[in-house]
Amino acid sequence: MEKPKLYPGKPYPLGATWDGEGVNFALFSENANGVELCLFDDPNSEMESHHIKITERTNHVWHCYLPGVSPGQLYGYRVHGPYEPENGHRFNPAKLLIDPYAKAISGTIEWDDSLFGYDVNHSDEDKSLNKQNSAPYLPKGIVIDPAFDWGEDRPPAIPFHKSIVYEMHIRGFTKQNPEIPPEIRGTYAGIAHPETIEYLQSLGITAVELMPAHQFVADRHLIEKGLTNYWGYNTIGFFAPDVRYSSSGTLGEQVREFKEMVKVLHKSGLEVIMDVVYNHTAEGNHLGPTLSFRGIDNASYYRLMEKERRYYRDYTGTGNTLNMQQPNVLQLIMDSLRYWILEMHVDGFRFDLASALARELHDVDRLGSFFDIIHQDPVISQVKLIAEPWDIEEGGYQVGNFPPGWAEWNGKYRDTARDFWRGTDRTLAEFAYRFTGSSDLYETSDRRPTASINFVTSHDGFTLNDLVSYNDKHNEANGEGNKDGDDHNRSWNCGAEGPTDDPEVNELREKQKRNFLATLFLSQGVPMLLAGDEMGRTQEGNNNAYCQDNEISWLHWNDADKDLLEFTRKLIQFRKEHPVFHRRRWFQGQPIHGSEVDDIEWFIPEGEEMRDEDWDQGYAKSLAIFLNGQGIRTPDSHGNRITDNSFYIMLNAHHEPVDFILPNPKYAEKWLKIFDTKSNFFKDDTTYNAGHKITVGSRMIILLQAIQ
Repeated sequence: MEKPKLYPGKPYPLGATWDGEGVNFALFSENANGVELCLFDDPNSEMESHHIKITERTNHVWHCYLPGVSPGQLYGYRVHGPYEPENGHRFNPAKLLIDPYAKAISGTIEWDDSLFGYDVNHSDEDKSLNKQNSAPYLPKGIVIDPAFDWGEDRPPAIPFHKSIVYEMHIRGFTKQNPEIPPEIRGTYAGIAHPETIEYLQSLGITAVELMPAHQFVADRHLIEKGLTNYWGYNTIGFFAPDVRYSSSGTLGEQVREFKEMVKVLHKSGLEVIMDVVYNHTAEGNHLGPTLSFRGIDNASYYRLMEKERRYYRDYTGTGNTLNMQQPNVLQLIMDSLRYWILEMHVDGFRFDLASALARELHDVDRLGSFFDIIHQDPVISQVKLIAEPWDIEEGGYQVGNFPPGWAEWNGKYRDTARDFWRGTDRTLAEFAYRFTGSSDLYETSDRRPTASINFVTSHDGFTLNDLVSYNDKHNEANGEGNKDGDDHNRSWNCGAEGPTDDPEVNELREKQKRNFLATLFLSQGVPMLLAGDEMGRTQEGNNNAYCQDNEISWLHWNDADKDLLEFTRKLIQFRKEHPVFHRRRWFQGQPIHGSEVDDIEWFIPEGEEMRDEDWDQGYAKSLAIFLNGQGIRTPDSHGNRITDNSFYIMLNAHHEPVDFILPNPKYAEKWLKIFDTKSNFFKDDTTYNAGHKITVGSRMIILLQAIQ
């Protein structure tokens, strides 16, 4: 390739932008004293075909324009400046660097000592400069053509209170599905395949929450052990869809394939929520590699220790934390979010370790710059925003403290639901809060029940099957002596550890799975289901399968529990049909719309309303809940406003059966049994009159519907 002509170009937009005639390149670096743009002829080139010294600099942005350069061009940067770790500077022009704004990245890292800015074999750790060229081992950025025929694509715009979220791993979901063509299993195209779409629609979920799809790095120590970073919480490219999930190519085709997946999901009525990791990058601590941000401007991109700037503040457990105090870092994140909304058409985000994003100084500040900027942004503020409301440092557990407009993974819901069905003493009062949307956490900040993303299991921990099948973790395959992950499962006393032929143990496990699912889908708030839980997926007791890109983590389609799957489908459909289970507003505890009874009432098994002292009974593990459907007015298909049914939910977390008495006729004179969690059926036509005694078996739910 002939050396391209060089023009000044523009400082915005950042990244590589093709205009049909050439490409504008723009890179932020406040502390650099020189920047070189490096062009490559193909991904395997050991040396760049051209070094282009960028001389234009505007507001700390280095920029140039190259006419004749077109989509498919591979590129990277070399950045000059002082190598002074003690002062926070780690410039090293021997290291090729990935553009933070690269829209596509050509491949994955091939680990080599040259990727480190210091000599890894030197005795003074990171103080020695490593002058080895890293270009042969680092993937390159790719200039892309953003054109794509979106047709009539529109966001499904599903109201939050009607949402049912499904957390899935792009690769693991289809990798073993025999109905998907082998060449696209584990890819974006596999998610867009008709078999996948039909399954998701039949399940009834409304949104897929994709585990990280930004380009990420598999850690060196994992690769050397024959493992990998499967989950992907190790981002290096905040604009680039990960190349590993592309079936169509690695030179920009991954962008088109991702867009096609979103288009197909939207056409099927499904929203796309991305799990995003803006709190840290894949470059680790002071001994990590120099791949992008560290070599471009370490002191700007990262939170450094004030007195020892050689070291990083680590609120994330990964070695570093992005510096939200730096305006250009905030701009990077906002530009990334807007890009995924406007160009890739995603419908929302789940923010990993979101508390780390709020740390203005040491303490978490819920009104930090990050949240202020999102709140006023006319694009980002209009999509679904979900926080993982904790990080690993002191003060990082912030469940309930995020601003209006945000939903949160409700870790207290998970813990309370587990404690209740485990039979833990003194859980009734907190269970009542969690079941009704956690008003104690969200109501005072002018948020609604939809602020609570309810879940029992997620990617991080046991699957639902393993939660009720193992008392202890079994993470031996991770190569850390089973010391990683949560220490235990709080002793479920399941009667056996792992698979067993004992019919009583298996019956209890199946019942507990149905208890959790029923609790999840009957609770106020937004339910989130972990992919595979509906079919009994197991990880063989591994509760930290972050490094297992194999059958431990993949869905086992041929071993699906079809009975459990059908039960889950019916539960989801039932929830969607009855708005009393997904109210937009809080319960008031008082009669509304002329009804004789309150919108919600609580009962002891004897059929009497609970008194204050009943909530404090340490041994009490059973209660009943009346939900008044007369207070729900919702339009039918013809626009007529109709009321919902009323329901009576009897929950017994005791290890023995408990007799429940149905309340007096003012609540309902007659009740229809919808389901119990001992069985796997819905609506068996059994009816009961007010005052009837019903024996609810040990660890069991019975749901009744008032007959009008």
